[in-house]
Amino acid sequence: MAAEEIFKALAAPQRQHILRLVRDEPLSVGQIATECDASQQAVSHHLQVLKDAGLVAVRRDGQRRLYLVDPDGFESVGDFVAELWPSGLARLKTTIEDRQT
Repeated sequence: MAAEEIFKALAAPQRQHILRLVRDEPLSVGQIATECDASQQAVSHHLQVLKDAGLVAVRRDGQRRLYLVDPDGFESVGDFVAELWPSGLARLKTTIEDRQT
């Protein structure tokens, strides 16, 4: 997925909140809606946008669909940042490595 599409999907604060919710554990639309204080229809729409951008994966659990962050979907963002700021990433890497030693 192109970084532009991912940034569009991430532009909505509600979608950012949803991603934080499903970062560590898979949740159903109903569970997400409860946490977001939103309708299931609104959450379903946001999840579809995130899914189309490759940022969430879906798996079936009986009758429910569970949503979880798909880390592979963020690769193009990493590539974009690396292209935009290669010297900064190199400095960051060096700083982290120096702190570990």
